[in-house]
Amino acid sequence: MAHSLQAKKRAKQNTKRRTTNRARKSQIKTQIKHFETAVSEGNVEAASEQYKLVVKKLDKTASTSTMHKKTAARKKSRLAKKLNALKSKKS
Repeated sequence: MAHSLQAKKRAKQNTKRRTTNRARKSQIKTQIKHFETAVSEGNVEAASEQYKLVVKKLDKTASTSTMHKKTAARKKSRLAKKLNALKSKKS
């Protein structure tokens, strides 16, 4: 357990940051799941709409210290690959 005031404050800040970071990551995961269900159904319009929402959420999270910018870019790239494969398969 923390004894000094500074250590107590840091512990409080860490728990607060942990909850916000976990919430953000959870939101990203659910958005990605919605995107992947649209892709598995073969719905191009819904998948492209979900992709836009995922990219927006990833960019917002990457702007904070929750996720690294390159991690977000890698996830966006992989999702774009899936979307492009679906589009090429449909046409």
